[in-house]
Amino acid sequence: MAALRLDDLDYALDLGLLDMPPCTDCLPACTAQLTAAQAQRRAALTARARYRARTARLEQRAAERAARAVAAQTRSASLPPAAAAALARARERAGRT
Repeated sequence: MAALRLDDLDYALDLGLLDMPPCTDCLPACTAQLTAAQAQRRAALTARARYRARTARLEQRAAERAARAVAAQTRSASLPPAAAAALARARERAGRT
């Protein structure tokens, strides 16, 4: 509680803020402050986890989209064997004239 009163949240977390049960000897205001600080930190940690999960999903989608684009380019760049043979014959004829 001393760390919270000094507004040193990092130190309070290091001391176990999230796991600390309310003190039975404390005043109701002290217990309310502890409970509020714990709730705020849990909400912040949950939000951070959601943000990281969203970022991972977006990165995964971007990678899948890029892989599909590469696959589409590869498919369009390679011709079926009959078309490749016809193109080769046409190039050969064009080279003779």
